[in-house]
Amino acid sequence: MPGLYIVATPIGNLGDLSPRAAHVLSNAALVAVEDTRVTAGLFRHIGIKRPMIAYHDHNADRVRPGLIERMGREAVALVSDAGTPLISDPGYKLVRDARAAGHAVVTIPGPCAAIAALTLAGLPTDRFLFIGFLPAKAGAKAEAIAEVAAIRATLVLYESGPRLAATLALLAEKLGDREAAVTREITKKFEEAVTGTLSMLAARYAEAAPKGEIVVVVAPPGEAAPASTEDADSALAEALTRLPASKAAGEVAKRLNLDRRELYTRAMEMKK
Repeated sequence: MPGLYIVATPIGNLGDLSPRAAHVLSNAALVAVEDTRVTAGLFRHIGIKRPMIAYHDHNADRVRPGLIERMGREAVALVSDAGTPLISDPGYKLVRDARAAGHAVVTIPGPCAAIAALTLAGLPTDRFLFIGFLPAKAGAKAEAIAEVAAIRATLVLYESGPRLAATLALLAEKLGDREAAVTREITKKFEEAVTGTLSMLAARYAEAAPKGEIVVVVAPPGEAAPASTEDADSALAEALTRLPASKAAGEVAKRLNLDRRELYTRAMEMKK
């Protein structure tokens, strides 16, 4: 049927292409791709030839209107070079405009390096944050890491081999020496997941930069240290300037995870 089909493709092992993905690619009128050479290799693997058009950061604004027009009458598939489209690429704009034009949008799920890395890392997966590629410049990278330092979730990011050691060292500096995993060559012959603390991993890869596509997984922060008596008194003093003792005690108890009754007693003493 006409519309946009978002097709996940293998991230390494071509055997991971699903039968449904192969069927959609075989029958699409047009396939929008990052690099025609990469997708041509996938097409050879499944024995098909389909019309392709390059769609990437540098031409997306120019190419997108034509794709939107065609998907009103034909099936248009979107693929990335590897994995699930829209993850660390600009495909969301095509989905947004397709929906705005009233076209059907269908997803064909499959491989995703970020999710695969999570399954290999042995770190908590109940809550995680994908942050893609960090900025290349040191200052911007440090700022980006600081923004997520307090988030109580496992962090997942992409990195290149030459920059890996420096990034791991900066993560250790800004986040503390958390447990982490460096995964590479996922689904390929030399797939590996190396685990350890951030500082240990930084030292390991400082000696020799690894090759291949790399996903770094970092454990969430440990439990916060309990608030001190000084912290509680300071918070109570500020709250008492705005609230009666009972409400001040309740506010501080919730914020610092302390006993409300004890805080109320302390608040009454402070008022005297």
